[in-house]
Amino acid sequence: MSRFWSPIVRSLTPYVAGEQPAVPDLVKLNTNENPYGPSPRALAAIRDAATDGLRLYPDPTASQLRQAIAATHGIGSDQVFVGNGSDEVLAHAFAGLLKHDGPLLFPDVTYSFYPTWCGLYGIEHRAVPVDEALQVRVADFRQPCGAIILPNPNAPTGLALPLDGIEALLRDHPDQPVVIDEAYVDFGAESAVPLVARHPNLLVVQTFSKSRGLAGLRVGFAIGQRPLIEALERVRDSFNSYPTDRLALAGAVAAWEDRAWFETQRDRVVASRERLAGALRSLGFEVLPSAANFLFARHPAIPGEALAAGLRARAILVRRFARPRIQDHLRISIGTDAECDRLVAALRELTGAAPAA
Repeated sequence: MSRFWSPIVRSLTPYVAGEQPAVPDLVKLNTNENPYGPSPRALAAIRDAATDGLRLYPDPTASQLRQAIAATHGIGSDQVFVGNGSDEVLAHAFAGLLKHDGPLLFPDVTYSFYPTWCGLYGIEHRAVPVDEALQVRVADFRQPCGAIILPNPNAPTGLALPLDGIEALLRDHPDQPVVIDEAYVDFGAESAVPLVARHPNLLVVQTFSKSRGLAGLRVGFAIGQRPLIEALERVRDSFNSYPTDRLALAGAVAAWEDRAWFETQRDRVVASRERLAGALRSLGFEVLPSAANFLFARHPAIPGEALAAGLRARAILVRRFARPRIQDHLRISIGTDAECDRLVAALRELTGAAPAA
């Protein structure tokens, strides 16, 4: 702590990102990255964009990418906002849409960046408990508030609400902004984008980091009716008018347009997820039904801390959150089948389960 820090810095509890260690032969299943990488068309577009043109600023409005996203969803490009990863888009939403007189509501087991943004922007917030099965109950959000943010599927559980649950939430709160964070929606949940046309309070946020394998490029976007998008633009242009660089824009457009690659790799991840879920259950783990590219699992007899440490000693990283209700769960990103097999073999040793037949 320094005497030069401002009061807000002194009070912050920063978000802790998943590790990115340089360890040989590491099985990295801790940050929900896509094991199959981006579209070859995206890589080619990035190479093609690496020219003398990099001396010029990028398109501040990301117009080509917004048009591509809008065309897919049958909406106007002025209903799309693009930013430097969905975390930046969400941060702008916290500043521009989610600070009101009443508290911001979100689940008590959810993306741990939300309380950090509340601290940064001075937003009153209230955590709404999930149920015993760690599922979000829409009825529990029927309370006075200033705004709501909800990941769907939720993180770190992977549990998803059906679209009618999201719409019920919107009907319950027609006068409050509702942000649905859909970072993992492509792996098995229903997107709320079709609800935007009839709900002016809805903002849907997605990312290129997960299903399109571009976590290293940092591109995210939001879809909403024009007044909500304008709020994000006003925040952006008071912070950084050129948030998405030329290489990122070129790669993102190509990735978005390569639908076949996206669907093939997404389906591979989903198939591996179900295969891994079955293997973990055979080892005695309780595994939540996931609509994301990760699993949330616990062993009823072995603490999560011990399992995570044992895996780390075997050069396998998973994510564990030392928080009430979920400290014994492991969040396991879906890797290749070979990586998942190595994880299962290590867990078989750590749990003392009988060898597979």
